[in-house]
Amino acid sequence: MTRGTGPDLQSLLNARFGDAPRIADETPTSDLICSMAAHASCRKFLDKPVPQPVLEMLCATALASPTKSDLQQRDIIALQAPDVKQRLVDLVAGQAWVAGAPTILVFCGNNRRQRLLHDWKEIPFANDHLDAFFNAVGDAAIALGAFVTAADSIGLRCCPISAVRNEADAVSKLLGLPNYVFPFAGLAVGYPAQAPEVSKRLPLKVTCHVDRYNEASLLDEVADYDADRALTQPYEKQRLTDSLGHSDTYSWSEDKARQYGEPERNDFGRFVRAQGFKLD
Repeated sequence: MTRGTGPDLQSLLNARFGDAPRIADETPTSDLICSMAAHASCRKFLDKPVPQPVLEMLCATALASPTKSDLQQRDIIALQAPDVKQRLVDLVAGQAWVAGAPTILVFCGNNRRQRLLHDWKEIPFANDHLDAFFNAVGDAAIALGAFVTAADSIGLRCCPISAVRNEADAVSKLLGLPNYVFPFAGLAVGYPAQAPEVSKRLPLKVTCHVDRYNEASLLDEVADYDADRALTQPYEKQRLTDSLGHSDTYSWSEDKARQYGEPERNDFGRFVRAQGFKLD
């Protein structure tokens, strides 16, 4: 590996982490690593379609990513018919920006093919429990991450749409998903209308551990992170102000606590079981 010719990796990491590691002169880097460090979700796109050959290349690259035991339990569905795309936009109505995305994909977990192999080979499926669902989730997540990394590296930008799970049953019916296949997340893809803002991350001392998990200083670290985010990347809008009021110290931890302070996707477990999975 060689040092990239794009943005300076040290500057990119410094902008993201308060405790970014020092990139020594002898540390190998690349343009791809710089692209990954500069990643930012995009919700404003140019009115410019992603060429079909580019989309196909990115899908193939994403599906070349790691997969548990070579099981390949993931699928990508590209929404190209205008009525299908509009129906998905309607189903995630709380995410109004999705309508402006030139391309929408849905990444699915797929345990169905594995079960069909057992039927065809007349070998009992002996692992009908939570891990069957969990493995398919992991495969879909890895593929989505790989797609975003590849897209970023060629000047496209993306934003995952987890809201497809708010209406998992309706999305499943829209896409014709059979038993043991489920929507993991949508993905908006396109050319950015403006450079998206890079979100600061929690300190690495909070999320990177050596030998054993450690949260001894977590409260203090989150407080410092909150203070920095409030100063440099304040939220434009507060959640749940009707029930929780307005906070003068609103920042990341308050926003995340409020986000999960109201019910969401209460029926997702029922949907997954209806798709045939046993979650024991």
